Parts: sequence; structure tokens; C-alpha cells
Amino acid sequence: MMGHDTELRRELRRYLIGFALALILTVVPFALVAWGTLSFGTALSVIGISAILQGVVQLRFFLDIDLSTQKREDLHLILFTVLLLSIMAAGTIWIMASLANRMIA
Repeated sequence: MMGHDTELRRELRRYLIGFALALILTVVPFALVAWGTLSFGTALSVIGISAILQGVVQLRFFLDIDLSTQKREDLHLILFTVLLLSIMAAGTIWIMASLANRMIA
């Protein structure tokens, strides 16, 4: 019984740490943009870095994906999915830009 309580506390602690990090990585870029304290390029950089870190936090704390050998297959599946989605998004943007250029010309 004692081991079960310890495991629950450890899991709750991990979820709360993940929630706090996700909240910070959401509020900080939002506040910086809302207050207008940064230039456009700097704000875009902060948002991009925060988005990447947010993805890492989500994978680590909520999806339990880490670099251990047991979870490596799950990580490969997620990375392959991201690759496919990136190819689809880049292809869509490329086609739409080409169409826009043809309509203007």
C-alpha cells in the first residue's frame, strides 16, 4: 500500500511540474507580445523557441516519451509523423505560393 501511495505522489508531482512548465511557456510569450516590449523578429524568435520547448515538455511530462530504449519506438513514430506533417505543410505552402505567383504574373 505504501508503494502505491508513493507512486501516485511521484506521478502527481511530475504532472504538476509539467503543467507549471507548460503554463510558463505559454504565458511568457503571450505577455511579451501583449505588452509589445519586443521587436517583431525577437518576438517571433521567443515564440518559436517557446513552441519547441512546449513540445518537449508535452512529450516528456504528459506523453511519457523519453530517450530510454523502451520508449524509443514511440519516439520514432512521433518523429515520423512530424516529418510527414511537415512535408505536407511545406508542399501546400509551396503550391499555394506558386499559384499566387502565376496569378500575379
